[in-house]
Amino acid sequence: MSIFPNPSPTPQSGGSAAPQPAPTGTPQYAAPPQYPPTAYYAPPPEPSSGWKIPVLFVVVLALIGANVYLYMQLTNVKADLVKASDAAQARLDKLEEATSVTTRSNRRTVDELRDQLERARRQANLAAGEAKEEALKKVEETRTQLEAAQQQQAQQLKSDISQVKDAADSANTKITQVGSDVTSVKGDVAATRSELEKTVADLKRATGELDGHSELIATNQKELQALRTLGERNYVEFNIHKSKQAQRVGDISVLLRNTDPKRNRYTIELTADDKKVEKKDRVLNEPLQFMTSKSKQPYEIVVNDIKKDNIAGYLAVPKVLNTRN
Repeated sequence: MSIFPNPSPTPQSGGSAAPQPAPTGTPQYAAPPQYPPTAYYAPPPEPSSGWKIPVLFVVVLALIGANVYLYMQLTNVKADLVKASDAAQARLDKLEEATSVTTRSNRRTVDELRDQLERARRQANLAAGEAKEEALKKVEETRTQLEAAQQQQAQQLKSDISQVKDAADSANTKITQVGSDVTSVKGDVAATRSELEKTVADLKRATGELDGHSELIATNQKELQALRTLGERNYVEFNIHKSKQAQRVGDISVLLRNTDPKRNRYTIELTADDKKVEKKDRVLNEPLQFMTSKSKQPYEIVVNDIKKDNIAGYLAVPKVLNTRN
């Protein structure tokens, strides 16, 4: 189908067209074939373009606004960049200034330290020289003192040897005298021992109320001294007056309750290991025995003198003190 109109319209008839005669005097050619005419269609009408112009205008305005906005943003960014660059440059200038000041300060400090080190080195060298001289001088003085001390020691040794010889002679003389004194002392000891044995023989014996053994009893100061010499017990003398408060005797307490001088009797209260026991109506020179936790052997009290509201005697304590099982 062609969109171009037929240049040679054909008659609108139902029959076929008759062939036309060829002109005379000209060569005769065969006539081209004839085709039926093609129908003509007009192109469709183009749509109306009235709405495109406002849309295009709006798009142009939007583009212009976007360009203006971008330009303003770009201007602000440039201003911010300029401010940031100025601040960075100022900070960099300050940093460079501080670095320069620090560098100068450090250089000055290093120079001062170098000077101090050099002065210290010179002083050390000077001190070393002085110390060396002082040490040599000290060695010489020490050597001189040592020689003097050796000479003095030698002289002193000679003097001491002489004194020792004199002392030895004197000691020999004294030894002879001591031998005589020892002989005399032996005689005195023998006499003392004889007298002690006689005193001990004169001591009275009493049977203990706890252990049932016969015990030596001292009735006066001489006999008490004889008991001390025997060394079987420790002895503590006492003189107790009647009072509301107990009196300390050794490691016990004694409270005098009553005395009867005419009958030579007394009553006391003993306190040992926080325990109290009453010894009632006891007689003169009677051994009062009682046990404590400090010894397996009994303690012993003997009263040698009874007066009105007063007693005197001694406490016999065992030599070996230990804890009772």
